[in-house]
Amino acid sequence: MKTKNIILTAVAALTMTSCNDYLNVDAPSSYTMEFVYSQKTEIERALNGVYAQALVSNLYGNIYQRSFILNSDVDIQISSTSGHAHDTYARLDCDDQGSDINKFWTAAYNLIEYANKFIFWAEKSPFIVNVDNDPEWKADAQVQQWIGEAKCLRAMIYHDLVVMFGDVPFTFSPSNEHADDLVLPVTDREEVQKAIIDDLKQAAPYMSSTASVTVEHCSKEFAQALIARIALTAGGYSLRPDKNDATSYGTMKRPDNYQDYYKTAMDYADSVITSGTHRLAMYYQDVFVGECNYQVVNKDDPIFEIPFAKESTGNTGYIQGPTYSAYEGKTVGPWGAASGNGRLNAFYRFLFRDGDMRREFVNGLWYYSYFTAADGSLADTVYIRNDYSVHNNKWSKLWTSEGSALGNITTGSTGINYPYMRYADVLLMYAEAANELNDGPTDKAVQCLQEVHSRAFQGGDPTFIAAAQASKADFHKAVMDERKWEFAGENSRWRDLVRTNTYGEELVYSFLRYYSAGMQNASGMSGYEDAINLHDGYSTEAGYMDNLPERIYYHAYKIDEASVVGLRLYRSQFYGYVLDAGYNVIQKYPNQSLQSLRIFNAYKRAAAQPITSQITGGGFKAAGWNRADFYQWGDVDTGTPKDQCKYSFYGYIRCDDSGNLWIIRNGVQQQFSSIPAAADLPPVRYILPYPNDAIQRSAGAYKNYYGY
Repeated sequence: MKTKNIILTAVAALTMTSCNDYLNVDAPSSYTMEFVYSQKTEIERALNGVYAQALVSNLYGNIYQRSFILNSDVDIQISSTSGHAHDTYARLDCDDQGSDINKFWTAAYNLIEYANKFIFWAEKSPFIVNVDNDPEWKADAQVQQWIGEAKCLRAMIYHDLVVMFGDVPFTFSPSNEHADDLVLPVTDREEVQKAIIDDLKQAAPYMSSTASVTVEHCSKEFAQALIARIALTAGGYSLRPDKNDATSYGTMKRPDNYQDYYKTAMDYADSVITSGTHRLAMYYQDVFVGECNYQVVNKDDPIFEIPFAKESTGNTGYIQGPTYSAYEGKTVGPWGAASGNGRLNAFYRFLFRDGDMRREFVNGLWYYSYFTAADGSLADTVYIRNDYSVHNNKWSKLWTSEGSALGNITTGSTGINYPYMRYADVLLMYAEAANELNDGPTDKAVQCLQEVHSRAFQGGDPTFIAAAQASKADFHKAVMDERKWEFAGENSRWRDLVRTNTYGEELVYSFLRYYSAGMQNASGMSGYEDAINLHDGYSTEAGYMDNLPERIYYHAYKIDEASVVGLRLYRSQFYGYVLDAGYNVIQKYPNQSLQSLRIFNAYKRAAAQPITSQITGGGFKAAGWNRADFYQWGDVDTGTPKDQCKYSFYGYIRCDDSGNLWIIRNGVQQQFSSIPAAADLPPVRYILPYPNDAIQRSAGAYKNYYGY
C-alpha cells in the first residue's frame, strides 16, 4: 500500500492527504509568520506547501517529463514541420514566445519563492535559534530535517534551471526581503552551482536517511546524490553565450577547475554508496512497475521520487507507456485513456547489447484501441506500432492492477511517482568521476559499472566489463553507454551528451539513421549506412542499417496463455520474453489483463514468416501470425525521405525537399555531403531562451543570447 503524503494544491488553501487521514493545510497568509514557525505542526504544513509547488503540471508533473526531454538517440518527439515554430523544443528549434517556457519559468520561481520563505522563517524559529541562551540547548532535529528538505527542493529546481537556461536570476532570500529590487539580477551559472552545492553540504549532515523518511521525502542520501549531480554538471561542458554577438549560438566550454567539481561528485556519490542504504536488488522492470502500482520501496534503486497524488497530480504513466484510445470519452478497460506520447527513438532498441532485459521491457511496439464486436459492444484490441518512434514502456497507467486503476474516463493525474534520483545514477556518477580523476578506471569504479550493467543481464555480461577496462576512453564510453541504456525517459540522455560535449555528434547520427532508412525505402541506399553501423558498434557487413527488419511478424496473446516450450527455436528472435537457460520466463509483460504482442523478428531481418508448426502450446497456432511493414519512410515520387525524417532534428540538422543535407551553425544552413568530424561540428543550441514575459517584466534587464 502506498503510504506517502499526497499533496494537493488550491488557490486559497493547501491540503495534505495520506492513506488514512486528511489534514487541512492553511495558506501561510492565514497566520503571522511568527506563529506558523513557532508550531511544529504548522511548520510541517508549510513544508507541504513547498512540495506542492514541485508537483504542478508546469514543472515535474508534466512539462519536465514531456516538453523538455530533448531529441537524441534515446528520447524523441517526431516532427513533420518544415519551418520554425515557437514551441518545438525537442527538435532544438523554439523561441521566447513558446508557452511552455513561460509556464516552466513561472512555476520554477514560484517553487523557489516558497522554499526561500520556508527556509528563511524556519531558520529563525525557536526550534533552530537558542532564544534563551540555554547551554544545554540543541536545535530540533525534525525541523533541521525539514529545512534540509526545502533546501533540496530549491537546489533541485535551480539545478534544472541552470541546465536548461544557463545563467539565471538567483537568490536565497524571499521576495519581501528585497522588495526594493524586484528584478533579480542574472547570475553566472557557476556561482549558482557553487551556492547550491555549499548549501546542500551544510544541510546534509543534519538530514535523516531514506530509511527513516522514505523516498517520497528528500533525505540525506538525496542531498548527497544531488550534490554529486550538480557538481558533475558544473565540471562538464555547457554552452556559454557570446555577449558581444547576440546572433552567435555560443561556445561549449568547461571550467578550468573542472576536476575540483569531479572530486566533489566522486566524494558525495561515494558517501551514498558507503552508507549502504541503497542497492539494486529488484529487477529493473520491477522498479517501475512497482511505482505504477503505488509501491514505495525505501532501500533499493529509488533515492527520491517526486510524490504525486492519485487523481490529483502527475502525468507519469499517462505520458509514457502505450497509447490507450477512448471512445466518447471512455475506455473499455478500467484505466482511462493514455496519450502514450512520451516516445523513444525508433532505432534505440538496436543500440542495446543482446540479452539486455531493459531492451525488452522499455521499447514498446504496441498500443491499444477499441473495436466494435459482432454484438455491437466495444472491446479492446492491441495493434503493432509501426511508426517513427516506439513507446517508452518504463511506466504506464495500464501496468496497474484493475483494483487500483483510475477509472475509464480518467486521463492524467495518475499519481504515479517519478524517480528524480536513483541509486543506479549514483553508481555511474561515481564511475565516471573516478575514471576522469584517476586517468582510468579504479577497481571501485569498475564495481559500480558492473553493478548497474549486471542487473540488466541474466548471469551478467563479463565481456562488456572486461572490454571497458582497457583504457580511460573505453571506460568512459562504457559508462556513457550504460547511462544510455539505463535512463530512457528520465530527462537524462541529452544532458549527458551536453556535459560530455558529444551532443552534436549523436544528433548527426540520430538524424542519419532516420534519413538512411527513408532513403532505402524511397530510392536506394543513402551512402551513410556503413558509417552508422561502425558508429553504433557493428561491422559494416553485419550492421543493422543494412538489415533492418522491414517486415515484422507478430500475434496477440495474454500472459496467462504463455507456454514457452516451443520458444527455444526462436529464443534470440522473440521480442517480449526473456528466458533463462532452462527456458523459464524471467521477465514478463507487466499487465495481466490486456493482450500483448509476441514479435518474431524485432531486431533482425527474417527471411520468412515463422514456422508455426514448430511452435507448440498456449494457443500459438490458433492465434496465427500477422505482419506489418516497418520503415516505410520514403517518398517514392521525390526519391527523398518523408518529412518526419527530414525535420525531427530541424534546429541542428535537416534535409530539404531536394534531398540536400544541412547542418545549422549560428542560425545559418551549411550543406554537407560527408559526415563532419566531431571537432568540426557546430555547438548544439540546447539552451532555452528566457521567456518573453520575463524579459518584458525586467524592463530590459534580462537579455537573450544564443541567436534568440
